Amino acid sequence: MSLVRNPFKTATLTIIWGWLILLVLAPTLLVVLVSLMPESTGQLNFSDLSPAVLWQGFLSNYGQLISPVYIGVFGHSLWIGLITTVICLVLGYPFAWMISRASPRLQPLLLLLVIIPFWTNSLIRIYALRTLIATRGLLNDVLMSLGLIDAPLRLLYTEEAVIVGLVYMLLPFMILPLYAVFEQLSRATLEAARDLGANGAASFRHIVLPLTMPGIIAGVLLVFLPAMGMFYVSDLLGGSRHPLIGNIIKGQFLEANNWSFGSAISVMLTMIMAFLLLAYYRSVKLFKREATL
Repeated sequence: MSLVRNPFKTATLTIIWGWLILLVLAPTLLVVLVSLMPESTGQLNFSDLSPAVLWQGFLSNYGQLISPVYIGVFGHSLWIGLITTVICLVLGYPFAWMISRASPRLQPLLLLLVIIPFWTNSLIRIYALRTLIATRGLLNDVLMSLGLIDAPLRLLYTEEAVIVGLVYMLLPFMILPLYAVFEQLSRATLEAARDLGANGAASFRHIVLPLTMPGIIAGVLLVFLPAMGMFYVSDLLGGSRHPLIGNIIKGQFLEANNWSFGSAISVMLTMIMAFLLLAYYRSVKLFKREATL
């Protein structure tokens, strides 16, 4: 049935494409254009743009990305994002396996426990965590009342606090895609491997891990890049001592008022995400091809 004969389908596709063009494509193109402009202070003048001006803005804004200061912040953000992703994977992988192998009555409850944090504003949850680990917070009060420590531990405004906050925020994004692939993992495949003499370690290495790799990559995508950009987690739990790349972007837009450089950093993160999505797409195709052999 053609689109002309199906007005509902035509209207639905029109709304979807209009939404994507207006709220995704147009803002992205605008950010790219602003990143090519000379240093701006919020007063964007598009009438004076020319190829020479855009080239000068490109050299100025993207050239700053290779300065030692920003390379250091970017390297620190990569390190924090990597640690957060590894911790989420180590915690989320067995938890997702446990949910997928739980009884049908228990699975909805376990999934509800994973999803419940999404019902509360993320900023409120970070303030709650901040209250727990503060110098005179609940955790220190409990440890001191039990006699385990003599003086309050310095937990807030540390790199460890930032990592804990990021794991707390992003762990569900690792669990859910892993649970989806575990649900598709056939029990008959594991039983066949066991019948052929494969022990638990061999079954995991040759069957479970390859078949769940798409979920691992999806979880890494959903955790790694956001971990680099959650500036409010770094602000509230790490203070100004452990800035992430997201803090630099926020500072360029709201404090330095240099929209051009802030846009250049945003474009760089977008390109990283595009590269990771391409790697995910190719890895999924590769694993599907190997599964059919």
